[in-house]
Amino acid sequence: MALDIIIGAQWGDEGKGRMVDTLAAHAAIVARFSGGDNAGHTVTVGDEVFKLHLIPSGMIHPHSIGVIGNGVVVNPETLLAEMKKLEDKGIDVSPARLKISYGAHIITPAHRALDAAQEAARGTGQIGTTLRGIGPAYVDKVARRGLRIGEMSDPESFADRIKAHVEFTNQRLTKLYGAEPLDAESTAAQFTEYARILGPYTADTGSLIDQALKKGERVLAEGAQGTLLDIDHGSYPFVTSSSPTAAGAISGLGAGIQHIGEIVGVTKAFQTRVGEGAMPTELEGETAGRLRGSGANPWDEFGTTTGRPRRVGWLDLMLLRYAARINGFSKLAITKLDILSGIDPLKVCTGYTAGGRRYSDLPHGLTGLENFEPVYEDVPGWQEDVSGARRWEDLPAAAQNYLRKIEQVGGVPVGWVSVGPEREQLVVIAG
Repeated sequence: MALDIIIGAQWGDEGKGRMVDTLAAHAAIVARFSGGDNAGHTVTVGDEVFKLHLIPSGMIHPHSIGVIGNGVVVNPETLLAEMKKLEDKGIDVSPARLKISYGAHIITPAHRALDAAQEAARGTGQIGTTLRGIGPAYVDKVARRGLRIGEMSDPESFADRIKAHVEFTNQRLTKLYGAEPLDAESTAAQFTEYARILGPYTADTGSLIDQALKKGERVLAEGAQGTLLDIDHGSYPFVTSSSPTAAGAISGLGAGIQHIGEIVGVTKAFQTRVGEGAMPTELEGETAGRLRGSGANPWDEFGTTTGRPRRVGWLDLMLLRYAARINGFSKLAITKLDILSGIDPLKVCTGYTAGGRRYSDLPHGLTGLENFEPVYEDVPGWQEDVSGARRWEDLPAAAQNYLRKIEQVGGVPVGWVSVGPEREQLVVIAG
């Protein structure tokens, strides 16, 4: 079989967990390849709502093995709490079903404290980090002083490494930011206990994935965040610290590029963003409220990880086409089409203007995105409730035309359309 990759086509929060859950029905392995517990994937099965931050969404299916790849940064406290919640709901998260790469890096309380201190020091220039310690953990990884999951196999040596790490970070916290130091001894003791529990989960996950692919099994790579937050190709500096693109899946799992099958780009039927940075199609007022929801339901536009209300706007097809180019999408999955029912007309961004000039493509990627104004095209809306649609023919003609517009400008065929939060509320156009 092949390595299929699920990628966010926006600034994250596109509904990737929903599509992972759908495609994992046919996958032997579902693997996270980047980010940490700054990601949040929501899967709704009947009355159960699963909010997952580190464990791959596909593990809701009993036949799938979950992998946390070497490109992920792992907060053991978050991981263990998540494992406990799934176990309480009858889901097996034993070492037989969950594998963590020996090369995955570890997030500590020192990373989180440093993250908070750095963000506070930025003042009005804050990036909007989730304060989960993601950035500092990746900095340590690149600086070659990071802590890796594989080190947990020697608890005594690991405790010494944790203690030295906290003491080193304390120097920066106190001298650079005037923050309070952490207790190195208690942190080392705590992480020694984490090592005892998580040690059996450590594996050479790259080899595991390679063996599965060579046996003809399907592997699903689960992305976190979105393309527009990529450290290289996103709206820098308001980006994440890893590569949430299709290329990042290869390096973040240790898989061979020859195995790639489908690359599915997930985008909402409108635009959202959490955190700082430019968003050309951002809306305020009544329409924004319609798109965002009240927050009373778990699928309203409030961050799964942060709880912050998301910024919302009309769908930006310029950015979707850019994401398609970066990743090489073979199909699109459109989520939350049902939210657009009753809004007429709809608008989509099909170009930008800046300095009196019209642009149909981004001249320097997302650099200087705040300097561009969107060019909108009106698209007829529809009044019908589409939540019961299961086939293309069930969708109103105006909804079909809206999706065809996305295909036309984005340059990628639509394969799936979600019309509600439940697992079965899905229109499958191409399998």
